[in-house]
Amino acid sequence: MIQSKPVGARTVRQSLYSQIGGEAGVKQLVETFYDLIEQHPEGHAVNLLHLRGHGVAHSRVEQFNFLSGFLGGPNLYAEKYGHSNVRFMHEHVEINAAAKDAWLTCMDMAIDEVGYAPELKEELMRNFTVVADLLVNR
Repeated sequence: MIQSKPVGARTVRQSLYSQIGGEAGVKQLVETFYDLIEQHPEGHAVNLLHLRGHGVAHSRVEQFNFLSGFLGGPNLYAEKYGHSNVRFMHEHVEINAAAKDAWLTCMDMAIDEVGYAPELKEELMRNFTVVADLLVNR
């Protein structure tokens, strides 16, 4: 999740959080993603899962909090809840492979809409896919 940049005789590592624009970049990605979840046919099943839970407004806030830390920025979710264990966060939600794939498709579309470079998109999606695979529980 960290990109290295040579600076003089040393290498400075830049987090994905920094690469996508810090707080504003995470906010833009989350808002774009949840707009797709709510409006795009591909997001319908995931939207229903959120509506059965705490709702999409809650998910927007907590996704922002989680992704901030996950991408290398402030650990807002862990500061608020004492952990950032995604399996624990989602244990009350029945997540099957189709829901996982829909989530990843919407995130892929959100990243395209935001306009990240292909290399950055690839790294983000690789990280999101690893976590999404962990969440399938049905």
